[in-house]
Amino acid sequence: MLTIWGRSNSVNVQKVMWAVAELGVPHQRIDAGGAFGGLDTAEYGAMNPNRKIPVIDDDGVIVWESNTIVRYLAATYGAGGLWPADPALRAQADQWMDWMLTTVSPVMHPVFWGLVRTPPEQRDTAAIDAATKDLGEIFAILDGHLEGRTFVAGDDLTMGDIPVGAACYRYNVLPIERPSLPNMAAWYDRLQERAAFRAHVMIELS
Repeated sequence: MLTIWGRSNSVNVQKVMWAVAELGVPHQRIDAGGAFGGLDTAEYGAMNPNRKIPVIDDDGVIVWESNTIVRYLAATYGAGGLWPADPALRAQADQWMDWMLTTVSPVMHPVFWGLVRTPPEQRDTAAIDAATKDLGEIFAILDGHLEGRTFVAGDDLTMGDIPVGAACYRYNVLPIERPSLPNMAAWYDRLQERAAFRAHVMIELS
């Protein structure tokens, strides 16, 4: 059976859990990281020497790094679905997965950490405001891409929607000002119609 280590309120774990739910793979999740600890054990270090979450064990196949896990699960259990058969569509999905890591995540971090994890009296308001402005400009790129598209790689949900969709949820629920991005808003509405997204991503920020 597929086993997943990680806490449910981690965005990186949420990506994996959303993918697993879309694919209908039997699994178990073990709380790890954050308040649950467990990352400093020899057993965990043998699975992931970085001692971060998530990690999966799929009948002896150990994989870490959340986007890589999503790719592995999509290729193993979702060929022709989350894992597009067409290499061109798969490349589209891949590039938006990487875009989330290289472009969105570094700018999202100071906003999320500043507003959710930092006491009000300790917040760097200028840094939060600057990052918030940058986020609006970054997500405008996605908004432009989604013109005339249902999902990031075309008409169907793919692995490419998962990392970006998880980040989009956080962007939409953080107490910040956001520019009007109608294409992204319509896409986000479509994601919210999916039970797997609601169950594993739409979790109170903490």
